[in-house]
Amino acid sequence: MLHHDPLSSGLFSAVCSFTSFSFPFSGYSCFYSFHQDLYCDQVKGEANISYICSRYYRAPELIFGATEYTTSIDIWSAGCVLAELLLGQPLFPGESAVDQLVEIIKVLGTPTREEIRCMNPNYTDFRFPQIKAHPWHKVCNFHIYYVFHKRMPPEAIDLASRLLQYSPSLRCTALEACTHSFFDELREPNARLPNGRPLPPLFNFKQELTGASPELINRLIPEHVRRQSGLSFPHPAGT
Repeated sequence: MLHHDPLSSGLFSAVCSFTSFSFPFSGYSCFYSFHQDLYCDQVKGEANISYICSRYYRAPELIFGATEYTTSIDIWSAGCVLAELLLGQPLFPGESAVDQLVEIIKVLGTPTREEIRCMNPNYTDFRFPQIKAHPWHKVCNFHIYYVFHKRMPPEAIDLASRLLQYSPSLRCTALEACTHSFFDELREPNARLPNGRPLPPLFNFKQELTGASPELINRLIPEHVRRQSGLSFPHPAGT
């Protein structure tokens, strides 16, 4: 099962319903989004429809007409939501499917033939204007002079760049995203919501950790949570 349409408005509603969410607590809201993506799965080889997901958050492989895709489409959408939380407006505000691709190309540059094949191996029209990708901290597009201004935390920019990759296989997984340093503040023992209330459970992972490496698990679940829960995971080599 895929989420198919993780909108920023839906994410806000889900988070606000039990946290008295206060913008811009983007770290918590995005962590919550990736936590939900862990429950999604896709049957390999099962055909799907390509015209899904609200336009601003639609993964490029869907624009290229792919009908075989994975939960990486939700990772792209989560990256768009993260960028919108940081910017206060959509990163790729296309007015049509074609215009949506233009907005993406303005930021990521023209996809290579290999990247297009990764998105949809059946796509054969490679006629695109050649536009170079821009560094994330100084990307220009029609609406925003600097996509991420100079005061933006570098961890936020790095996470966005890992989520918004043309090749679906190069996007980090939901579990890998949860381990990113952008969310380290949520792993602090005294982390609180902006209204002073304690965080709801964020690290109550169970079957989602099946097959995960000890190194990843130790980066994901803070030591104080492991102690409280009585969890024991092997420490990474050399620690």
